[in-house]
Amino acid sequence: MTGSPAATTRPPRHVALDLGPLAASPTGVGAFCRGLLGALRRREDVTVSGYAVALRSGAVRSLVEADLALHTWPLPARLVNLLWQHGAVPSGELVARGWTGPPVDAVHGTNFVVPPCRRAAEIVTVHDLTAVHHRELCAPASLAYPSLVRRAIGRGAFVHTHSRWVAAEVVALLDAPADRVRAVPPGIEPRRSLGQLGSPPLRWPYLLALGTVEPRKGYPTLVEAFGSFAREVPDVRLVIAGSDGWGSAALEAALRSCPVRRRIVRRGYIADDERDRMLAYAIALVYPSIYEGFGLPPLEAMAAGVPVVASDGGALPEVLGKAALLVPVGDAAALAAALVRVVEDDGLRIGLVERGLAHADAFGWDAAAAGMTALYNDAVEARG
Repeated sequence: MTGSPAATTRPPRHVALDLGPLAASPTGVGAFCRGLLGALRRREDVTVSGYAVALRSGAVRSLVEADLALHTWPLPARLVNLLWQHGAVPSGELVARGWTGPPVDAVHGTNFVVPPCRRAAEIVTVHDLTAVHHRELCAPASLAYPSLVRRAIGRGAFVHTHSRWVAAEVVALLDAPADRVRAVPPGIEPRRSLGQLGSPPLRWPYLLALGTVEPRKGYPTLVEAFGSFAREVPDVRLVIAGSDGWGSAALEAALRSCPVRRRIVRRGYIADDERDRMLAYAIALVYPSIYEGFGLPPLEAMAAGVPVVASDGGALPEVLGKAALLVPVGDAAALAAALVRVVEDDGLRIGLVERGLAHADAFGWDAAAAGMTALYNDAVEARG
């Protein structure tokens, strides 16, 4: 444990963590919640409990360790968010600890929403500002996020982002005080070797796109680019793996009009083991996002020794640095050309793998937990 002498003798902060995202199909937000929870529980200067507000909140109990204090509220999240848009009930303390739980020092809303607290410090994670930049790309429920974040900022909440890019946007677009906005990157889980993963999941070489199907992921552009790529490169296929979400219809329309549709494999949600195997054996991960607040799959690909071709949307240039091959957002021709290069240029592919492995090493969960603990301390001290 590090810090000033006063910090070393202070009792551990009690932080209540919103684990509601675990109740839905696993996504990047769920991975963030899981990784942060585990890393915080390894620290001595913070104690953690969990809460979840969702109709399926009871499912969270089976996904966390049995000794974790967890308060679940089987209520529609959209209804409770509406209450918080216009008032301060139910309070963050009640949601986080129930009627009889121990006091909490801070409540961390991990997915755009933090309940209004009477005494505890409030921290809200803002993953991106898609609902500000591209309202047309958002599901209806997501359109309420900017107003909920603004209300939290008005109450004195601290804002956590995964990237400096989004931190600057929160200050500029949501009028947050710069000293209450903190960028702390998440960690990534260590990938297993090919020997641990077993045989290849498919019998032919493939490019992989990974992530929930939603408009900002740019999948129609990818399908168009693959049509051009496939005319130059035989035998390689494209696999699009991810749960159907807001945007599936646009992808299906692009697939129907694609001249090489038979070389594109559409997979839905895949469990962690299969996901790791699909990623590890891919020629490259393709990530053509229109706008991204961080971008976890490209870093996971780098950690697995897989080259990355991505767009330059949002925070991706900051997060991926020089370890990925970047192309302009929405430029299908540039994307197709980049894919041809990665497949045919062995030197380029090897260089991307080497840089990617080194780059991914910088993203660890223990470092993320240390940064978040410092943020919690600052928020509690500011709350007084």
